[in-house]
Amino acid sequence: MRAIQITTLDGPEAIELNDLPDPTGEDQVVIDVRAIGVAFPELLQTRGLYQIKPDLPFVPGAEVAGVVVSAPADSGLAAGDRVASLPLLGGFAEKVVARPDLTFKLPDEVSFEEGASFMFNYGTSYFARIERGHLVEGESVLVHGAAGGIGTSAIQIAKAFGAGRVVAVTSTAEKGEIAVAAGADEYVLADGFKDAVGQSIDIVVDPVGGDRFTDSLRTLREHGRLLVIGFTGGEIPTVKVNRLLLNNIAVVGVGWGAYSLPRPGHIATQWAAMEPHLRSGALKPVVGPTFALDQATEALQCLEQRSATGKVLLTP
Repeated sequence: MRAIQITTLDGPEAIELNDLPDPTGEDQVVIDVRAIGVAFPELLQTRGLYQIKPDLPFVPGAEVAGVVVSAPADSGLAAGDRVASLPLLGGFAEKVVARPDLTFKLPDEVSFEEGASFMFNYGTSYFARIERGHLVEGESVLVHGAAGGIGTSAIQIAKAFGAGRVVAVTSTAEKGEIAVAAGADEYVLADGFKDAVGQSIDIVVDPVGGDRFTDSLRTLREHGRLLVIGFTGGEIPTVKVNRLLLNNIAVVGVGWGAYSLPRPGHIATQWAAMEPHLRSGALKPVVGPTFALDQATEALQCLEQRSATGKVLLTP
């Protein structure tokens, strides 16, 4: 099979497309890959900056969709099943092996491209909004980076699970329109977003970090929560905790993988909660730029330049 390997830690330009043996695993699901999700952790892995540091060389890729080639007899899966899966590593390839408990039958209504765009982003957003943010029906939600994969999933999860007003924050009007099409009630531009929304927000979803952080705190109403998902803006912000005390607000860390992966069955519970909304179309991944496997460098650079809207994909 063909696969992308990280052989040095010199960035996305240094990755290699190589021929490797097909993967095997008696207790795992073997999947013929049809679409591959590309996420910020893979970009960090090309420079050795992600917390998970496999020995070199390795095949990155945490999320795929495809067709089952073989599966353990007690897995509930069979050859020919359409699935979405979290292999965690090895996904940038034509075939992959994955744990049965992290592989889910894909509804007929959902394409492979949408399947490869779903679990990483929507699992994170579900964990953030429901399990860490404790969303209450009717609450207002503000989403940074709202035209990207995490942002659009955050908008749709909020709406599907009872949020009232959802405000998207984007860098351009064009991205704002994408966020509204994904389900946001309105968008505001990142430049001046605090003054645009005032102190009217119950939950802020922040995958960006950087210099927006303090202004995000200023938009929170009493008992508001700022959910820290990531730092695509580059800088990790700090908080003066007296601001939390005086305004009765909270900053909440969201580490979906760190919490969910060590707990067998937890991600399956999240999938079960979201699947009816996936079937209905209330959760509909926004598929972004799609690249061939041999264009993986360009796909990762697209993330690095923050030019992508929706989920960046590879197709074998």
